[in-house]
Amino acid sequence: MTSQTTPSPTPDQIRRAPKVLLHDHLDGGLRPGTIIDLARETGYEGLPESEPDKLGIWFREAADSGSLPRYLETFAHTCAVMQTKEALFRVAAECAEDLAEDGVVYAEIRYAPEQHLEKGLTLEEVVEAVNEGFREGERRAKENGHRIRVGALLTAMRHAARALEIAELANRYRDLGVVGFDIAGAEAGFPPTRHLDAFEYLKRENNHFTIHAGEAFGLPSIWQALQWCGADRLGHGVRIIDDIQVAEDGSVKLGRLASYVRDKRIPLEMCPTSNLQTAAATSYADHPIGLLRKLHFRLTVNTDNRLMSGTSMSREFEHLVGTFGYTLDDMQWFTVNAMKSAFIPFDERLAMINDVIKPGYAELKSEWLFRQTAATSGSEG
Repeated sequence: MTSQTTPSPTPDQIRRAPKVLLHDHLDGGLRPGTIIDLARETGYEGLPESEPDKLGIWFREAADSGSLPRYLETFAHTCAVMQTKEALFRVAAECAEDLAEDGVVYAEIRYAPEQHLEKGLTLEEVVEAVNEGFREGERRAKENGHRIRVGALLTAMRHAARALEIAELANRYRDLGVVGFDIAGAEAGFPPTRHLDAFEYLKRENNHFTIHAGEAFGLPSIWQALQWCGADRLGHGVRIIDDIQVAEDGSVKLGRLASYVRDKRIPLEMCPTSNLQTAAATSYADHPIGLLRKLHFRLTVNTDNRLMSGTSMSREFEHLVGTFGYTLDDMQWFTVNAMKSAFIPFDERLAMINDVIKPGYAELKSEWLFRQTAATSGSEG
């Protein structure tokens, strides 16, 4: 239910509002110009376009196919130019800068170290280059008047056999910028239970992990991620809607799995635009986020792959505001949900909520109040 105390936020207010991002792929958010620069520097000749604007359009159109496997093919080009320390550093720094410019105050950015070894880097060198890039991006953002904190999620590819190795890597760097673990890639045929040894290891180490589940594949993927693997969060989780029945009179009945997800407050990393591209949803209006919001699931709003979707956190919220009439109160609800669900310590999450997020939204709401006061005063004059 949306609040009636404030009007729908303007695009400028949406951009300035504090936002928290939990599901964003490093290799899915490069600047088109950077891809071209890095291809030239590294000798990669496989790009389909040589001009930044045209390349950006190509990525969006290639990803907008309705097929998750086809969507994932676009990453061959971005990963190809991310094979050196310098390239990884640059991409990570620009990622933090771009997010901060868009009003993101906290982000967890995921990437698969195993996909950046073609030119001889070790897994450790990949992680350290990305971490250094994030710190540089945070510094540049601060110089430009923005504040952001970025944590890394190390991803293992679900079709490969390196999950335990990557989980151990995430654990070694957990106090050095890495905040958790993830598995990603095509869901069909590669269930999360293939990597039980990695998840059991992380649980023994009291570490955090999220699992891509319930996007291209349905309820069994979600059930396995939670009940077999013990995921802290669900990457996407959009297919939980399959366990919810809506009657003609509008009454709603939750199945056992949907009830469990809601009762346990399991965070769902919703990525609306990406879900449209991969046919996990047919339109913004029909996206399950609308019903799940009304049912008070622990929802978060995310970008997934900013390059492929031509999106940003501000654009995602603009779509939701335009579709569902959400207000600043709703945006704050999504943002606080995300910060509660982050993989940093409780006291730091609480400080971000109380000292950054809530004051930021209070200031935006006060702008509306002053505009209303000015308008009233003018009409009385």
